[in-house]
Amino acid sequence: MGFDTLGLSEAVLKAIEESGYTSPTPIQAQAIPLVLAGKDVIGASQTGTGKTAAFALPSLSKLTPIGKPQILVLEPTRELAHQVSEQFIKYGKHTGLKVALLYGGVGYGQQQEELAKGADIVVATPGRLVDHFYRATMRFGELKVLILDEVDRMLDMGFLPQVRKIVNLCPWDERQTLFFSATMPPAIQTFAQWCLKDPVEVEIARRAVASTVTHAFYPVAMDQRDELLIALLDKTDYHSVMIFTRTRKEADQLTSLLKTQGHDKVAAMHSDIAQADRMKALQGFKEGKYEVLVATDVAARGIDISGVSHVINYRVPENAEDYVHRIGRTGRAEAEGDAFTLLTADELDFAKSVEVFIDRKIDRKKLEGFDYIYTALLDDSPPKPVRRKMSGGGGKKRRR
Repeated sequence: MGFDTLGLSEAVLKAIEESGYTSPTPIQAQAIPLVLAGKDVIGASQTGTGKTAAFALPSLSKLTPIGKPQILVLEPTRELAHQVSEQFIKYGKHTGLKVALLYGGVGYGQQQEELAKGADIVVATPGRLVDHFYRATMRFGELKVLILDEVDRMLDMGFLPQVRKIVNLCPWDERQTLFFSATMPPAIQTFAQWCLKDPVEVEIARRAVASTVTHAFYPVAMDQRDELLIALLDKTDYHSVMIFTRTRKEADQLTSLLKTQGHDKVAAMHSDIAQADRMKALQGFKEGKYEVLVATDVAARGIDISGVSHVINYRVPENAEDYVHRIGRTGRAEAEGDAFTLLTADELDFAKSVEVFIDRKIDRKKLEGFDYIYTALLDDSPPKPVRRKMSGGGGKKRRR
């Protein structure tokens, strides 16, 4: 099956051909006809399956330029919004449709200009979009397609009240809604029932991990976590590494530590870093300027980075779903990859949750030559207690 059998417009087909794509992915083959038919769609989305094109190609094919927002795409992070806007620009370059990108952390000037020039497509993060509404620079009256992407991530980040407000601002009768979420907790299910009309469910991808990725837990005492991380990097032949931390503070501390240990080509990426610097770090990592990117989960979902040879979890993720998203940065397009996770005693429950979620046992490994201090995780049985020598006769401890 080729793209030309799906009903896409000639302008979009021309852009696809220029991009070098010949055959749709399974999700694209399933979703594109439904979107073209005007159906509301619920997709169980997973990174690396061509999801963005699955909603961008048909949406672009249905519209003609009118100089007012007709497509609205909501994304949880600035990086995802930036990436998705680039996809709309690439696939829509022959349609005459203009794209505006709205996200926080930068000024309003350029964004207002893009809207004023007559944007037909708006890709935005929720908070900045609401700001533009209050500034009267964004209006929803002509909206025809609403795309809610990574909805579970938006819930995790506390955006759901803002997203509800945005949905209420959008027309109801003529609106088509496309809804993508990796998981469907009760709050998401209720929200989906509220904002969609007779949706068709599409299984984009199972919540699975690439078969080309090798997994390993590295048990270690809490006090040696940093030391083992450095040793792993020193003894690993890597092309590019993403190290995931739970907090922004950890990311900054690890970045500084790595630089002091001779790993100069390292950059940090998290939400406290200025947007321009985040984009420089991401672009530098893609281009090979940086070999190591230390990041929070802001970089775990959806961001298209090819050639990552290793992913290291500084701590076991508290949410097993995040493990899948993190290690999805490696082993892409059938390439081989490695996923290392440092494991301390207080994280055993999280580790078990990960194994249950991905339905496999992850090997526990020790780094050869590393001078471990004792932790019960490294031994099936605790060391025998050392008995003090007793003085003869009375059984009293020898005085020192």
